Amino acid sequence: MALSAAPQIEAFLDMMSAERGAGINTLAAYRRDLLDFAAHAARRGGDAARADRDMVRSFLTSLSGLAPATQARKLSALRQFHAFLYAEGLRPDDPTETLSAPRPARPLPKILSPADLEAMLAEAARDQSPEGLRLSCILEMLYGGGLRVTELAGMPLAAARSREDFLRVTGKGGKERLVPLGAAARQALDAYLAVREHFVPKDHARAGRYLFASRGREGFLTRRRFHQLLKGAALVAGIDPAKVSPHVLRHAFATHLVEGGADLRSVQTLLGHADIATTQIYTHVARNHLVRLMDQAHPLARRPLRPRTGKDEG
Repeated sequence: MALSAAPQIEAFLDMMSAERGAGINTLAAYRRDLLDFAAHAARRGGDAARADRDMVRSFLTSLSGLAPATQARKLSALRQFHAFLYAEGLRPDDPTETLSAPRPARPLPKILSPADLEAMLAEAARDQSPEGLRLSCILEMLYGGGLRVTELAGMPLAAARSREDFLRVTGKGGKERLVPLGAAARQALDAYLAVREHFVPKDHARAGRYLFASRGREGFLTRRRFHQLLKGAALVAGIDPAKVSPHVLRHAFATHLVEGGADLRSVQTLLGHADIATTQIYTHVARNHLVRLMDQAHPLARRPLRPRTGKDEG
């Protein structure tokens, strides 16, 4: 189906990439959402770039069976697209201005206990083959550094070969941050680097650039492959594979830091969150630990309770 709004959509995506540093995955999500809307408009004889408020409302109504978070994401894409068209003088108004989307409840992230992580690390360490050393390195860097899987997948070899006590990581929006590298993670990284050539295909021009080289088209391990490797590690360690993913290890990194007493600003910096509100969710995840900490550490919590008399006190 030929969509008349396609040039405007591509212009918007170019702007998001060039001016706001949107990543590949973000741009792909915007493209899918806007093409869905363009197809909806075309089926009703309209044009996504010239859609009125009723057209946008009818599109949102058609999404009623989807999760609130998905609906909110699609409306966000439409808002930014039409704000771009208005700012560029390509239309005289913004039909999304007064529309609201369902407010999705932010789910608490899944986490693994320190014991779960220790079991996975211990099982991976038993395997001293190149595959085992690679797996140990992946576990140490995802859990020990709180990296996003996309950050680790696309990490250049040069960044990992630095002898500094931290890694320079390029995160969302092309923003760079420093991630401290603990002794265990450095040891696992050095052990993997010693066998890395085992995974580098001789006839793949791009693979040599990446820390986790692969024979695949991209030249590095894909997110899907990272998921597979971690679920395999969970199975060997006797942990339900459904509980494990790269993002769960990142959540465990943050939660265990908060439980250990780390302040939220430091955790925000380590995770690369632009807004501390995103980091604050870990105070909810760790709330049971914080209650125990209060009971153990606060002077008033250790004071004996007065017996209740049953009488009203004035």
